[in-house]
Amino acid sequence: MDIEELQTFVEVADAGGVSPAALRLGVSKSIVSRRLARLEADLGVQLLARTTRGSALTEAGATFRDYAARVCVEVDIARETILPAGDLRGRLRVAAPLSFGPSHFAQVIARMARDHPQLHIQTCYTDRFVDLIAEGYDCAIRVGYLQDSNLLARRIGPIHGKLVASPDYIALHGSPQAPDEVAAHQALMQGTEAWQFMDGDRTVTVYPRGRFKADNALALVAAALEGLGIAWLPDGVTDPHVASGALVPVMTRYPPPPAGVYVVRPPGQHPQRKIRVLTEMLMECFARSAQTV
Repeated sequence: MDIEELQTFVEVADAGGVSPAALRLGVSKSIVSRRLARLEADLGVQLLARTTRGSALTEAGATFRDYAARVCVEVDIARETILPAGDLRGRLRVAAPLSFGPSHFAQVIARMARDHPQLHIQTCYTDRFVDLIAEGYDCAIRVGYLQDSNLLARRIGPIHGKLVASPDYIALHGSPQAPDEVAAHQALMQGTEAWQFMDGDRTVTVYPRGRFKADNALALVAAALEGLGIAWLPDGVTDPHVASGALVPVMTRYPPPPAGVYVVRPPGQHPQRKIRVLTEMLMECFARSAQTV
C-alpha cells in the first residue's frame, strides 16, 4: 500500500470525484484512476462506486476514508519532523484575494517557492468565498473582518481603509457627515455587508443601500471613479486615486476600525510547517512595509 495512493483516495473522497481530485492534485485523471485501482486491488474491496455523475464512497470506502486521512496526516507530520531545518516539500494550496493578492502577497509566495525548490505551490486568486475544506485548500489569506467560523486564524497585520467618493458624486449628492446619513446615499458594496465606523471609542454599525455591487475591490474603485456612489475600500486600492484627486475621502471624523490580514486554515491539532513558514514570511513582509511608511 502506497502513501501516494492513500492521499489520492482521500482527495477523491473529499472532492467527490476523480476529475476534481485530479485538479487539486495537479495530475491527470488517468493517474488518479490508476492509483485508485491499485489501492482497491491491494485491499481487495471496492472503495468507490463510479457513476456517470461522478464517484460515491461505498460503505467500505466511507469507513476507510477516515483511517486513510489520519495516516496521511501522521506521515506528513513525520516527514516534517525529519526534514532538514527549513526544508519544505510536498504541495501547498493557497487561496488569496484577487483584489489584493497579486499586488501584496504574490511576491512572498513566489519567494517561498524559490527558497524551497521541492515545494509545489498552487495559488487561487479570487474574491469569492473559498470553502477550504470542501475545495481542498491548505490555507487562505483573507483581508477584512473575519466572520465566526471553525477555521483557525493567525493575524498577519492591519489593513486600513476609508470611505471615498468622486468629486462629481459629491457635487451632485453631497457627502455624509455622520454614520446615520450613510443610508441616504448610493453605496457601492460587495453584497449585503454592514459598515462600521468609530465614534470616539464607540463602534457604530450602519447598513448601506445601493444598486451597484461587485465582488472585487478594483471594480468598486472603478464605480466610485464614475461617480456611482460612496465606497468603503482599503487604502491600498484607493491611495493613488486619492493622491490624484479622482477620489475624495468622506466622513473622515468617523474612520472605519482597522481591518486585518489573516492566514486561516482548517481546524487540526498540528499546523503544517509550510503554513507556518508562509505565515512568518507574510508577517515579516508586513513588518517591513510598516517600517517604511
